[in-house]
Amino acid sequence: MSLGYAEKLSFIEDVGNVGMAEFFDPSHVLQEKVERLAMMIQKSKHLVVFTGAGISTSCGIPDFRGPKGIWTLQRQGKALPEASLPFHRATPSSTHMALVELEKAGILKFLISQNVDGLHLRSGIPREKLSELHGNSFMEVCRSCGAEYLRDFEIETIGLKDTTRRCPKAGCGAKLRDTVLDWEDALPPKEMDPAEKHCKMADLVLCLGTSLQITPACNLPLKCLKGGGKIVIVNLQKTPKDKKASLVMHGRVDKVMTGVMDMLSMRIPPFIRIDLFQIILTQALSLDKKYVNWTLTIASVHGKQAPLPFIKSVEVSFSENLSMKAAVLHDQPLHLKRRTARSTIPFNILLKLNFSAGCKCTCANLKIPVDFEIPTDCPEEDKDSITQKLKDRAVKEPCCGQTAVVERRAILVPKSEVVVYAIVTNIVEYGGSSGSSEVSSLSNGSLKRRNECLLDCGMSWKRTKARKRTSRHRR
Repeated sequence: MSLGYAEKLSFIEDVGNVGMAEFFDPSHVLQEKVERLAMMIQKSKHLVVFTGAGISTSCGIPDFRGPKGIWTLQRQGKALPEASLPFHRATPSSTHMALVELEKAGILKFLISQNVDGLHLRSGIPREKLSELHGNSFMEVCRSCGAEYLRDFEIETIGLKDTTRRCPKAGCGAKLRDTVLDWEDALPPKEMDPAEKHCKMADLVLCLGTSLQITPACNLPLKCLKGGGKIVIVNLQKTPKDKKASLVMHGRVDKVMTGVMDMLSMRIPPFIRIDLFQIILTQALSLDKKYVNWTLTIASVHGKQAPLPFIKSVEVSFSENLSMKAAVLHDQPLHLKRRTARSTIPFNILLKLNFSAGCKCTCANLKIPVDFEIPTDCPEEDKDSITQKLKDRAVKEPCCGQTAVVERRAILVPKSEVVVYAIVTNIVEYGGSSGSSEVSSLSNGSLKRRNECLLDCGMSWKRTKARKRTSRHRR
Protein backbone atom coordinates (compact mmCIF):
# COMPACT_ATOMS: atom_id res chain seq x y z
CA MET A 1 0.00 0.00 0.00
CA SER A 2 1.16 3.51 -0.72
CA LEU A 3 2.30 5.14 2.51
CA GLY A 4 1.28 8.45 0.96
CA TYR A 5 -2.25 7.10 0.66
CA ALA A 6 -2.31 6.07 4.33
CA GLU A 7 -1.08 9.50 5.40
CA LYS A 8 -3.78 11.24 3.33
CA LEU A 9 -6.63 9.35 4.99
CA SER A 10 -8.66 11.16 7.62
CA PHE A 11 -7.79 10.16 11.18
CA ILE A 12 -10.12 7.75 12.95
CA GLU A 13 -9.61 5.89 16.24
CA ASP A 14 -11.14 2.56 15.28
CA VAL A 15 -9.44 0.89 12.32
CA GLY A 16 -10.45 -2.62 13.36
CA ASN A 17 -8.33 -5.40 14.80
CA VAL A 18 -4.63 -5.00 14.05
CA GLY A 19 -1.47 -6.95 14.75
CA MET A 20 -3.28 -10.27 14.90
CA ALA A 21 -1.18 -13.43 15.07
CA GLU A 22 -0.26 -15.14 11.82
CA PHE A 23 -0.77 -18.86 11.31
CA PHE A 24 0.88 -21.24 8.87
CA ASP A 25 -0.63 -24.59 7.97
CA PRO A 26 1.86 -27.47 8.16
CA SER A 27 3.40 -28.34 4.82
CA HIS A 28 1.41 -31.52 4.23
CA VAL A 29 -1.83 -29.85 5.30
CA LEU A 30 -1.26 -26.95 2.93
CA GLN A 31 -0.56 -29.36 0.09
CA GLU A 32 -3.83 -31.17 0.70
CA LYS A 33 -5.70 -27.85 0.79
CA VAL A 34 -4.03 -26.67 -2.43
CA GLU A 35 -5.21 -29.90 -4.06
CA ARG A 36 -8.73 -29.36 -2.77
CA LEU A 37 -8.80 -25.71 -3.90
CA ALA A 38 -7.60 -26.69 -7.39
CA MET A 39 -10.41 -29.24 -7.56
CA MET A 40 -12.98 -26.62 -6.52
CA ILE A 41 -11.71 -24.13 -9.11
CA GLN A 42 -11.75 -26.83 -11.78
CA LYS A 43 -15.38 -27.67 -11.05
CA SER A 44 -16.57 -24.08 -10.69
CA LYS A 45 -18.79 -22.50 -13.31
CA HIS A 46 -18.68 -18.94 -11.96
CA LEU A 47 -15.50 -18.20 -10.01
CA VAL A 48 -15.23 -14.80 -8.31
CA VAL A 49 -12.03 -13.68 -6.56
CA PHE A 50 -12.03 -11.13 -3.72
CA THR A 51 -8.61 -9.63 -2.90
CA GLY A 52 -7.06 -7.59 -0.11
CA ALA A 53 -3.72 -6.13 0.93
CA GLY A 54 -2.13 -9.54 1.45
CA ILE A 55 -1.72 -10.20 -2.27
CA SER A 56 0.55 -7.14 -2.65
CA THR A 57 2.92 -7.47 0.29
CA SER A 58 5.29 -9.55 -1.86
CA CYS A 59 5.28 -6.60 -4.29
CA GLY A 60 6.98 -4.46 -1.65
CA ILE A 61 3.78 -2.72 -0.54
CA PRO A 62 3.12 -2.83 3.23
CA ASP A 63 -0.27 -4.06 4.42
CA PHE A 64 -2.35 -2.46 7.17
CA ARG A 65 -3.19 -4.99 9.87
CA GLY A 66 -0.36 -7.52 9.75
CA PRO A 67 2.30 -7.69 12.48
CA LYS A 68 4.27 -5.01 10.62
CA GLY A 69 1.28 -3.32 9.00
CA ILE A 70 0.74 0.43 8.83
CA TRP A 71 -2.14 0.56 11.33
CA THR A 72 -0.39 -1.93 13.62
CA LEU A 73 2.80 0.12 13.85
CA GLN A 74 0.87 3.37 14.22
CA ARG A 75 -1.03 1.97 17.19
CA GLN A 76 2.27 0.86 18.75
CA GLY A 77 3.72 4.33 18.25
CA LYS A 78 6.41 3.01 15.91
CA ALA A 79 7.69 4.43 12.64
CA LEU A 80 5.78 3.48 9.51
CA PRO A 81 7.24 0.73 7.32
CA GLU A 82 9.12 1.78 4.24
CA ALA A 83 8.11 0.63 0.78
CA SER A 84 10.92 -1.18 -0.99
CA LEU A 85 10.50 0.76 -4.23
CA PRO A 86 8.49 3.71 -5.61
CA PHE A 87 4.76 3.00 -5.45
CA HIS A 88 4.33 3.69 -9.16
CA ARG A 89 6.94 1.05 -10.02
CA ALA A 90 5.42 -1.78 -7.95
CA THR A 91 5.29 -5.02 -9.91
CA PRO A 92 2.37 -7.48 -9.84
CA SER A 93 2.94 -10.64 -7.83
CA SER A 94 2.66 -14.21 -9.08
CA THR A 95 -0.85 -14.17 -7.61
CA HIS A 96 -1.85 -11.16 -9.72
CA MET A 97 -0.54 -12.87 -12.85
CA ALA A 98 -2.12 -16.22 -11.99
CA LEU A 99 -5.48 -14.44 -11.86
CA VAL A 100 -4.77 -12.95 -15.30
CA GLU A 101 -4.21 -16.43 -16.71
CA LEU A 102 -7.37 -17.77 -15.05
CA GLU A 103 -9.36 -14.91 -16.59
CA LYS A 104 -7.90 -15.50 -20.05
CA ALA A 105 -8.80 -19.17 -19.78
CA GLY A 106 -12.42 -18.26 -19.04
CA ILE A 107 -12.28 -19.66 -15.50
CA LEU A 108 -12.24 -16.41 -13.49
CA LYS A 109 -15.47 -14.56 -14.23
CA PHE A 110 -15.04 -11.48 -12.03
CA LEU A 111 -12.50 -9.92 -9.67
CA ILE A 112 -13.27 -7.68 -6.70
CA SER A 113 -10.45 -5.76 -5.02
CA GLN A 114 -10.22 -3.62 -1.90
CA ASN A 115 -6.74 -2.46 -2.94
CA VAL A 116 -5.91 0.96 -4.37
CA ASP A 117 -2.50 0.03 -5.80
CA GLY A 118 -3.78 -0.42 -9.37
CA LEU A 119 -1.87 -3.69 -9.80
CA HIS A 120 -4.84 -5.70 -11.07
CA LEU A 121 -5.36 -3.35 -14.01
CA ARG A 122 -1.63 -3.11 -14.63
CA SER A 123 -1.32 -6.89 -14.62
CA GLY A 124 -3.85 -7.22 -17.44
CA ILE A 125 -7.26 -7.86 -15.85
CA PRO A 126 -9.91 -6.27 -18.14
CA ARG A 127 -11.56 -3.22 -16.57
CA GLU A 128 -15.03 -4.61 -17.26
CA LYS A 129 -14.25 -7.67 -15.13
CA LEU A 130 -12.90 -5.72 -12.17
CA SER A 131 -14.49 -3.80 -9.31
CA GLU A 132 -12.05 -1.63 -7.36
CA LEU A 133 -14.24 -0.97 -4.34
CA HIS A 134 -11.97 1.57 -2.65
CA GLY A 135 -10.67 3.22 -5.81
CA ASN A 136 -7.34 3.33 -7.61
CA SER A 137 -4.46 5.62 -6.69
CA PHE A 138 -3.55 5.94 -10.37
CA MET A 139 -7.03 6.61 -11.76
CA GLU A 140 -8.83 9.88 -12.46
CA VAL A 141 -12.43 10.13 -13.57
CA CYS A 142 -14.36 12.93 -15.24
CA ARG A 143 -17.10 14.41 -13.09
CA SER A 144 -19.18 15.14 -16.20
CA CYS A 145 -18.85 12.35 -18.77
CA GLY A 146 -17.47 9.63 -16.49
CA ALA A 147 -14.41 8.91 -18.65
CA GLU A 148 -11.60 7.17 -16.76
CA TYR A 149 -7.90 7.95 -17.13
CA LEU A 150 -5.29 5.51 -15.82
CA ARG A 151 -2.03 7.34 -15.06
CA ASP A 152 1.54 6.16 -14.60
CA PHE A 153 1.90 8.51 -11.62
CA GLU A 154 0.07 8.53 -8.30
CA ILE A 155 -2.84 10.98 -8.14
CA GLU A 156 -2.07 13.71 -5.63
CA THR A 157 -5.41 13.65 -3.75
CA ILE A 158 -7.81 11.14 -2.21
CA GLY A 159 -11.41 11.47 -1.08
CA LEU A 160 -12.99 12.03 -4.51
CA LYS A 161 -11.52 15.54 -4.76
CA ASP A 162 -10.79 17.59 -7.87
CA THR A 163 -7.31 17.23 -9.30
CA THR A 164 -5.39 19.78 -11.35
CA ARG A 165 -6.37 18.26 -14.72
CA ARG A 166 -9.41 18.43 -16.97
CA CYS A 167 -11.07 15.89 -19.22
CA PRO A 168 -9.42 15.97 -22.68
CA LYS A 169 -12.46 14.39 -24.33
CA ALA A 170 -13.79 16.50 -27.20
CA GLY A 171 -16.62 18.73 -26.06
CA CYS A 172 -16.12 18.00 -22.37
CA GLY A 173 -13.24 19.69 -20.53
CA ALA A 174 -14.79 19.14 -17.10
CA LYS A 175 -12.65 18.78 -13.99
CA LEU A 176 -11.21 15.39 -13.14
CA ARG A 177 -11.31 13.91 -9.65
CA ASP A 178 -9.48 11.12 -7.88
CA THR A 179 -11.24 7.80 -7.27
CA VAL A 180 -9.82 6.77 -3.88
CA LEU A 181 -12.26 6.71 -0.97
CA ASP A 182 -11.63 8.30 2.40
CA TRP A 183 -13.11 6.72 5.53
CA GLU A 184 -16.44 8.54 5.31
CA ASP A 185 -17.01 7.93 1.59
CA ALA A 186 -19.61 5.38 0.54
CA LEU A 187 -18.70 2.60 -1.85
CA PRO A 188 -19.55 3.78 -5.39
CA PRO A 189 -22.49 1.96 -7.05
CA LYS A 190 -20.44 1.65 -10.27
CA GLU A 191 -18.09 -0.70 -8.43
CA MET A 192 -20.43 -2.14 -5.81
CA ASP A 193 -23.33 -3.15 -8.05
CA PRO A 194 -21.43 -5.51 -10.39
CA ALA A 195 -19.49 -6.90 -7.43
CA GLU A 196 -22.72 -7.78 -5.64
CA LYS A 197 -24.25 -9.19 -8.82
CA HIS A 198 -21.34 -11.54 -9.49
CA CYS A 199 -21.12 -12.67 -5.86
CA LYS A 200 -24.77 -13.70 -6.02
CA MET A 201 -24.05 -15.63 -9.24
CA ALA A 202 -20.87 -17.25 -7.94
CA ASP A 203 -20.60 -20.92 -7.08
CA LEU A 204 -17.15 -20.19 -5.63
CA VAL A 205 -15.76 -16.99 -4.08
CA LEU A 206 -12.03 -17.15 -3.41
CA CYS A 207 -10.85 -14.58 -0.83
CA LEU A 208 -7.13 -13.87 -1.07
CA GLY A 209 -5.08 -11.86 1.46
CA THR A 210 -7.90 -10.02 3.18
CA SER A 211 -8.83 -9.82 6.87
CA LEU A 212 -12.49 -9.40 5.86
CA GLN A 213 -13.10 -6.69 8.46
CA ILE A 214 -14.16 -3.61 6.50
CA THR A 215 -17.91 -3.33 5.94
CA PRO A 216 -19.84 -3.45 3.71
CA ALA A 217 -17.17 -4.90 1.41
CA CYS A 218 -16.42 -7.86 3.69
CA ASN A 219 -20.01 -9.12 3.40
CA LEU A 220 -19.91 -9.44 -0.39
CA PRO A 221 -18.48 -13.00 -0.44
CA LEU A 222 -21.34 -14.19 1.79
CA LYS A 223 -23.86 -13.41 -0.95
CA CYS A 224 -22.88 -16.57 -2.82
CA LEU A 225 -24.08 -18.78 0.04
CA LYS A 226 -27.77 -18.25 -0.59
CA GLY A 227 -27.43 -19.74 -4.07
CA GLY A 228 -25.42 -22.71 -2.84
CA GLY A 229 -22.00 -21.21 -3.54
CA LYS A 230 -18.91 -21.83 -1.45
CA ILE A 231 -16.28 -19.54 0.09
CA VAL A 232 -12.55 -20.25 0.33
CA ILE A 233 -10.35 -17.97 2.44
CA VAL A 234 -6.56 -17.77 2.02
CA ASN A 235 -5.06 -15.52 4.68
CA LEU A 236 -2.33 -15.69 7.31
CA GLN A 237 -4.64 -14.36 10.00
CA LYS A 238 -8.01 -15.58 11.18
CA THR A 239 -11.00 -13.64 9.85
CA PRO A 240 -14.55 -13.03 11.11
CA LYS A 241 -15.87 -15.02 8.13
CA ASP A 242 -13.85 -18.20 8.65
CA LYS A 243 -16.87 -20.11 10.02
CA LYS A 244 -18.78 -19.40 6.82
CA ALA A 245 -16.03 -20.78 4.59
CA SER A 246 -15.87 -24.29 3.14
CA LEU A 247 -12.08 -24.10 3.21
CA VAL A 248 -9.68 -21.87 5.19
CA MET A 249 -6.01 -21.87 4.21
CA HIS A 250 -3.27 -20.31 6.31
CA GLY A 251 -0.42 -19.78 3.86
CA ARG A 252 1.11 -17.11 1.70
CA VAL A 253 -1.15 -16.41 -1.25
CA ASP A 254 1.71 -16.58 -3.76
CA LYS A 255 2.61 -20.10 -2.60
CA VAL A 256 -1.00 -21.21 -2.67
CA MET A 257 -1.76 -19.81 -6.11
CA THR A 258 1.49 -21.13 -7.58
CA GLY A 259 0.57 -24.57 -6.29
CA VAL A 260 -2.96 -24.29 -7.67
CA MET A 261 -1.68 -23.28 -11.11
CA ASP A 262 0.68 -26.26 -11.09
CA MET A 263 -2.21 -28.57 -10.23
CA LEU A 264 -4.26 -27.11 -13.09
CA SER A 265 -1.31 -27.53 -15.49
CA MET A 266 -1.45 -23.79 -16.16
CA ARG A 267 1.55 -21.50 -16.51
CA ILE A 268 1.76 -18.17 -14.72
CA PRO A 269 2.46 -15.66 -17.53
CA PRO A 270 5.33 -13.17 -17.33
CA PHE A 271 4.60 -9.56 -16.51
CA ILE A 272 5.68 -7.14 -19.20
CA ARG A 273 5.53 -3.50 -18.14
CA ILE A 274 5.07 -1.08 -21.01
CA ASP A 275 5.19 2.67 -20.42
CA LEU A 276 4.26 5.43 -22.84
CA PHE A 277 5.87 8.77 -23.57
CA GLN A 278 5.70 11.28 -26.39
CA ILE A 279 8.35 13.07 -28.43
CA ILE A 280 7.25 16.49 -29.66
CA LEU A 281 9.31 18.32 -32.27
CA THR A 282 8.12 21.90 -32.77
CA GLN A 283 9.64 24.20 -35.39
CA ALA A 284 9.40 27.80 -36.62
CA LEU A 285 11.40 29.88 -39.12
CA SER A 286 13.55 32.70 -37.82
CA LEU A 287 12.55 36.24 -38.77
CA ASP A 288 15.14 36.35 -41.53
CA LYS A 289 13.98 32.89 -42.70
CA LYS A 290 17.55 31.58 -42.71
CA TYR A 291 17.19 29.31 -39.71
CA VAL A 292 14.81 26.84 -38.14
CA ASN A 293 14.22 27.39 -34.44
CA TRP A 294 13.08 24.10 -32.98
CA THR A 295 12.24 22.54 -29.64
CA LEU A 296 12.48 18.91 -28.64
CA THR A 297 10.16 17.87 -25.81
CA ILE A 298 10.05 14.49 -24.08
CA ALA A 299 6.76 14.41 -22.18
CA SER A 300 4.13 12.25 -20.57
CA VAL A 301 1.23 11.12 -22.73
CA HIS A 302 -0.98 12.48 -19.95
CA GLY A 303 0.04 16.06 -20.75
CA LYS A 304 3.16 18.18 -21.09
CA GLN A 305 2.99 19.23 -17.44
CA ALA A 306 2.29 15.74 -16.09
CA PRO A 307 5.22 13.93 -14.46
CA LEU A 308 7.16 11.29 -16.38
CA PRO A 309 8.10 9.19 -13.35
CA PHE A 310 10.03 6.36 -14.99
CA ILE A 311 12.59 8.69 -16.61
CA LYS A 312 15.36 10.12 -14.41
CA SER A 313 17.22 12.03 -17.13
CA VAL A 314 17.77 12.15 -20.89
CA GLU A 315 21.11 12.49 -22.64
CA VAL A 316 20.77 14.16 -26.07
CA SER A 317 23.35 14.00 -28.85
CA PHE A 318 23.30 14.38 -32.61
CA SER A 319 24.51 12.81 -35.85
CA GLU A 320 28.28 13.00 -36.28
CA ASN A 321 27.91 15.19 -39.39
CA LEU A 322 26.13 17.84 -37.34
CA SER A 323 28.26 20.00 -35.08
CA MET A 324 25.66 20.64 -32.41
CA LYS A 325 26.24 20.67 -28.67
CA ALA A 326 25.02 17.65 -26.72
CA ALA A 327 22.99 18.11 -23.56
CA VAL A 328 21.74 16.26 -20.50
CA LEU A 329 18.14 17.00 -19.46
CA HIS A 330 17.39 16.51 -15.76
CA ASP A 331 14.46 18.77 -14.95
CA GLN A 332 10.93 17.98 -16.08
CA PRO A 333 9.34 19.00 -18.33
CA LEU A 334 12.25 17.85 -20.53
CA HIS A 335 12.91 20.49 -23.21
CA LEU A 336 15.80 21.20 -25.54
CA LYS A 337 15.94 24.27 -27.81
CA ARG A 338 18.25 24.56 -30.79
CA ARG A 339 18.67 26.52 -34.05
CA THR A 340 19.58 24.86 -37.34
CA ALA A 341 20.38 26.38 -40.72
CA ARG A 342 17.44 26.04 -43.04
CA SER A 343 19.62 24.22 -45.55
CA THR A 344 20.67 21.54 -43.06
CA ILE A 345 20.32 18.05 -44.44
CA PRO A 346 18.24 15.49 -42.48
CA PHE A 347 19.92 14.30 -39.30
CA ASN A 348 19.30 12.11 -36.26
CA ILE A 349 18.75 13.07 -32.66
CA LEU A 350 20.14 10.36 -30.38
CA LEU A 351 18.46 9.96 -27.00
CA LYS A 352 19.67 7.96 -24.04
CA LEU A 353 16.75 7.56 -21.63
CA ASN A 354 18.02 6.95 -18.10
CA PHE A 355 15.38 5.14 -16.07
CA SER A 356 14.40 5.74 -12.46
CA ALA A 357 14.49 3.13 -9.69
CA GLY A 358 12.22 0.15 -10.18
CA CYS A 359 12.86 -0.34 -13.89
CA LYS A 360 14.45 -3.60 -15.02
CA CYS A 361 17.31 -1.93 -16.87
CA THR A 362 19.08 1.37 -16.34
CA CYS A 363 18.62 2.99 -19.75
CA ALA A 364 17.43 2.71 -23.34
CA ASN A 365 18.58 4.32 -26.58
CA LEU A 366 16.34 5.92 -29.18
CA LYS A 367 17.07 7.47 -32.58
CA ILE A 368 14.81 10.31 -33.76
CA PRO A 369 15.08 11.11 -37.51
CA VAL A 370 14.64 14.82 -38.26
CA ASP A 371 14.02 16.38 -41.68
CA PHE A 372 11.63 19.20 -40.63
CA GLU A 373 9.04 17.99 -43.11
CA ILE A 374 5.99 17.57 -40.90
CA PRO A 375 3.69 14.96 -42.48
CA THR A 376 0.09 15.98 -42.98
CA ASP A 377 -1.14 12.43 -43.50
CA CYS A 378 -0.82 10.57 -40.21
CA PRO A 379 -2.99 7.42 -40.31
CA GLU A 380 -4.28 6.08 -37.03
CA GLU A 381 -2.26 3.13 -35.78
CA ASP A 382 -3.72 -0.01 -34.23
CA LYS A 383 -2.33 0.72 -30.77
CA ASP A 384 -3.44 -2.53 -29.15
CA SER A 385 -1.92 -4.65 -31.89
CA ILE A 386 1.38 -2.76 -31.80
CA THR A 387 1.56 -3.01 -28.00
CA GLN A 388 0.83 -6.73 -28.08
CA LYS A 389 3.57 -7.31 -30.66
CA LEU A 390 5.98 -5.39 -28.42
CA LYS A 391 5.01 -7.61 -25.47
CA ASP A 392 5.45 -10.74 -27.57
CA ARG A 393 8.90 -9.57 -28.67
CA ALA A 394 9.86 -8.84 -25.06
CA VAL A 395 8.91 -12.40 -24.09
CA LYS A 396 10.99 -13.93 -26.89
CA GLU A 397 13.91 -11.58 -26.32
CA PRO A 398 13.68 -10.80 -22.59
CA CYS A 399 15.41 -7.45 -22.39
CA CYS A 400 14.07 -4.02 -21.51
CA GLY A 401 14.30 -0.84 -23.55
CA GLN A 402 12.56 -2.17 -26.66
CA THR A 403 10.35 0.49 -28.25
CA ALA A 404 7.60 0.82 -30.81
CA VAL A 405 5.75 3.79 -32.29
CA VAL A 406 2.08 3.52 -31.36
CA GLU A 407 0.84 6.89 -32.64
CA ARG A 408 2.03 9.66 -34.92
CA ARG A 409 0.20 12.91 -35.56
CA ALA A 410 0.86 16.33 -37.02
CA ILE A 411 -0.08 19.69 -35.52
CA LEU A 412 0.11 22.47 -38.08
CA VAL A 413 -0.25 25.44 -35.70
CA PRO A 414 2.34 25.55 -34.27
CA LYS A 415 4.10 23.33 -36.76
CA SER A 416 4.81 20.15 -34.81
CA GLU A 417 5.07 16.41 -35.07
CA VAL A 418 4.02 14.31 -32.09
CA VAL A 419 5.16 10.70 -31.88
CA VAL A 420 3.98 8.44 -29.06
CA TYR A 421 6.33 5.61 -28.13
CA ALA A 422 5.70 2.47 -26.11
CA ILE A 423 8.74 1.21 -24.23
CA VAL A 424 9.35 -1.98 -22.23
CA THR A 425 10.57 -0.95 -18.79
CA ASN A 426 10.18 -4.18 -16.83
CA ILE A 427 10.00 -7.93 -17.41
CA VAL A 428 9.23 -10.37 -14.59
CA GLU A 429 8.99 -14.12 -15.08
CA TYR A 430 7.40 -16.44 -12.55
CA GLY A 431 8.73 -19.98 -12.38
CA GLY A 432 6.52 -22.99 -11.60
CA SER A 433 6.72 -23.34 -7.84
CA SER A 434 9.61 -20.94 -7.29
CA GLY A 435 9.69 -19.45 -3.83
CA SER A 436 7.14 -21.98 -2.63
CA SER A 437 8.90 -24.73 -0.74
CA GLU A 438 5.65 -25.76 0.90
CA VAL A 439 3.97 -26.70 -2.38
CA SER A 440 6.97 -27.52 -4.55
CA SER A 441 6.52 -31.21 -3.78
CA LEU A 442 3.30 -31.11 -5.78
CA SER A 443 5.40 -31.35 -8.94
CA ASN A 444 6.91 -34.32 -10.79
CA GLY A 445 5.91 -37.77 -9.51
CA SER A 446 3.72 -36.61 -6.64
CA LEU A 447 1.85 -34.23 -8.96
CA LYS A 448 1.28 -37.05 -11.44
CA ARG A 449 -0.14 -39.29 -8.73
CA ARG A 450 -2.42 -36.53 -7.47
CA ASN A 451 -3.63 -35.82 -11.00
CA GLU A 452 -4.45 -39.51 -11.43
CA CYS A 453 -6.38 -39.37 -8.18
CA LEU A 454 -8.32 -36.32 -9.39
CA LEU A 455 -9.18 -38.12 -12.61
CA ASP A 456 -10.48 -41.05 -10.59
CA CYS A 457 -12.67 -38.60 -8.70
CA GLY A 458 -14.38 -37.71 -11.96
CA MET A 459 -12.59 -34.45 -12.81
CA SER A 460 -11.77 -33.93 -16.45
CA TRP A 461 -8.33 -32.35 -16.61
CA LYS A 462 -8.52 -32.50 -20.38
CA ARG A 463 -11.36 -30.00 -20.20
CA THR A 464 -9.05 -27.52 -18.45
CA LYS A 465 -6.45 -27.81 -21.17
CA ALA A 466 -9.06 -27.49 -23.91
CA ARG A 467 -10.50 -24.37 -22.29
CA LYS A 468 -7.04 -22.91 -22.04
CA ARG A 469 -6.34 -23.52 -25.72
CA THR A 470 -9.65 -22.25 -27.04
CA SER A 471 -10.23 -19.33 -24.69
CA ARG A 472 -8.10 -17.31 -26.01
CA HIS A 473 -8.48 -0.41 -1.00
CA ARG A 474 -6.86 -1.54 0.20
CA ARG A 475 -7.71 -1.15 3.88
